[in-house]
Amino acid sequence: MSINKRKETIFKRKNLIFKIVLILLVLSVVYAIIMLTRAPSGVSNKEYELVKTDYVLMILQCVVGIIVIFLPHRVEKLFNVEIPDMMEIIYFIFLFCAIYLGEVQNFYYRIPFWDNILHGFSSIMLGALGFVIVDFLNYKVKSKLQLSPFFVSLFAFCFAITCGVIWEIYEYLADHVLGTNMQKFMTAHGDILVGHDALGDTMEDLIINFFGALIIVILGYIHLKRQQNGLKYMENKTNQ
Repeated sequence: MSINKRKETIFKRKNLIFKIVLILLVLSVVYAIIMLTRAPSGVSNKEYELVKTDYVLMILQCVVGIIVIFLPHRVEKLFNVEIPDMMEIIYFIFLFCAIYLGEVQNFYYRIPFWDNILHGFSSIMLGALGFVIVDFLNYKVKSKLQLSPFFVSLFAFCFAITCGVIWEIYEYLADHVLGTNMQKFMTAHGDILVGHDALGDTMEDLIINFFGALIIVILGYIHLKRQQNGLKYMENKTNQ
């Protein structure tokens, strides 16, 4: 298969996955609104039973998902940058896993460590996106910035960590305004956690984000360093 044919195939798959995830999120909003009118209030005493606040959170997450699923396309148009199709596919799959499977299908409670897996995955994805952004600055911007592998890696790491912090702020605000339990400050039985225990979920998420970003940044740094050394070697050979 030629390179152009392979790119065309990946592009078609990207569009298909985009449409599937978008349709599922829209249908989930409709489903959650209907169930919200029927769900009991307060705290559930039955396993996997959802109450009104759960459906409020489901609606919020799905609406956010519907908005941010268009983000790669908007970024490409606004800044004239090309995001790799494979990265967009990974991004759409992440939204599917985090919102549709996590919230709608309740995987956060059904599957052990589902939240931790997604936080680790998202930090790796965001770290990779940080490298893509710097690559754009290096090769697309007229100023032709020549950034060292260390600075590129530092930017990618800070970018991933910052996005993780912004997500935790979003969770806190959603819990405060809508009465949800995204930061797991309340147990399944309705007991409010205090002190060190109340910070557990937030700090766990931030720590996972830190190590996930660190792993992808180290790998990215090694790759860029080898690439830089290879270019220097070729330049020396040419000058000899």
